Amino acid sequence: QVRLVESGGGSVQAGGSLRLSCAASGYTSSLNFMAWFRQAPGKERRAVAAIYTAGSPTYYAHSQGRFTISQGNAKNAVYLQMNSLKPEDTAMYYCAAGRLDSITIASALNSRSYSYWGQGTQVTVSA
Repeated sequence: QVRLVESGGGSVQAGGSLRLSCAASGYTSSLNFMAWFRQAPGKERRAVAAIYTAGSPTYYAHSQGRFTISQGNAKNAVYLQMNSLKPEDTAMYYCAAGRLDSITIASALNSRSYSYWGQGTQVTVSA
């Protein structure tokens, strides 16, 4: 089993920044991908970014240039640096981890690829 704990969410004004953290514990050697997803009220959960636990490749759901996913030195932590935040970024952000059979962008950004999920951390961006 793998346990994921997110932190770093909060409320910021548009244009601000936040850095989300996700700490993985347990049988982390079974993992090869970690990712961030987000879900706004009334909407489906959508991918934000994913990273191969070896450090690369990294995948982004769309070319934002505002978000950066990275991994901790111990490789059992993943971060999401979010800059130039917009009100539409408001959502619950979830950390996910799993072992993907195919290392493709489609697989890495598909929520069904991940077996483990954190409880989420709320990000609220005000105009």
